[in-house]
Amino acid sequence: MKVPALKVPARESSPHTATRIGLWLGIAFGLCFVTGLLSHYVQHPPGWFAWPTRPVGLYRITQGVHVTSGVAAIPLLLAKLWTVYPKLFARPLVKSVPHALERGSILVLLGASFFELVTGLFNATQNYPWQFFFPPAHHAVAWIAVGALLVHIAVKLPLMRTPAEEVRLSSSHPGKLSRRGFLLTTGGAAAVAVLATAGGTVPWLRTVSVLGTRSAALPVNRTAAAAGVSTVDSDWRLTVGSRQFSRPELEALPQTTAELPIACVEGWSASARWTGVPVRDLLALAGVEPGDVRVESLERDGLYRASTLPAAHARDPLTLLALEVDGETLSLDHGYPCRLIAPSRPGVTQTKWVTRLEVVR
Repeated sequence: MKVPALKVPARESSPHTATRIGLWLGIAFGLCFVTGLLSHYVQHPPGWFAWPTRPVGLYRITQGVHVTSGVAAIPLLLAKLWTVYPKLFARPLVKSVPHALERGSILVLLGASFFELVTGLFNATQNYPWQFFFPPAHHAVAWIAVGALLVHIAVKLPLMRTPAEEVRLSSSHPGKLSRRGFLLTTGGAAAVAVLATAGGTVPWLRTVSVLGTRSAALPVNRTAAAAGVSTVDSDWRLTVGSRQFSRPELEALPQTTAELPIACVEGWSASARWTGVPVRDLLALAGVEPGDVRVESLERDGLYRASTLPAAHARDPLTLLALEVDGETLSLDHGYPCRLIAPSRPGVTQTKWVTRLEVVR
């Protein structure tokens, strides 16, 4: 007797669903790309770029948006793949030149997107199981992802409007999650992912961010031991132009106290009350006109042992050479004998264990 073949229902997906999730994913990718580009330019400014000193927490906001939008993009990308993956294996592989462009852009976009999101997650937890330097690789692949996305959108734009009747007929299937239910589930997953991690940069979310890696206390990314700064000699001096200042001489100068955040590229941030001498005052005492200032550290070998403080920040009265944090003398891990703290700057450029300020232009 002939046994009838089993009929496996074909997987169905509403074009409207794929388009809606694609729109959400595009917004998340757009926010992540723009804020990531800003972070790159703040750390490596081209000649035409200027980053403001106000509001003092501006970098905290942009980098927080960068990380949280990247986290939100992960469930959105997986949901987008779920809605379209049968089409990725459709035959023939290439039907026309536009179809070939679409297929090629999808392949590049997927590879670049997964690279960005996976390495970004590792960076947020400060784990680097690879040999390449993360910042330039992350920056370069971001441009590749955006280029592939723009090509994909250009090819698909004529097809992005789904007739109302098609949407109505495909909005629900017996025994399957409805279109509305799928969209709600996807949006809910993205929201949960954001809430679970955003507490690192949004203080009032810390109690619900179960995956947040930072507490309300001021964290230390790079300890003195890791930087090779085990002790500070008693004859330590801060060199500013042709002048030198001991720690007691710095303490004797007029002090400024300001609440400023430390905002790190990994996405976490924390505010503290810093007390110290404004950099512009030190430059004035040394008879040096404010300009771009090279800030050097006692650290000898780190990638961020020196930073360049833009002239706008050097002139800002809240840019301090800090001696205290939250009313206590800086610990060695926090940069004793003094450290730079400037408004609206990445944490990696807030140089610790400062030993020299030199105007470079």
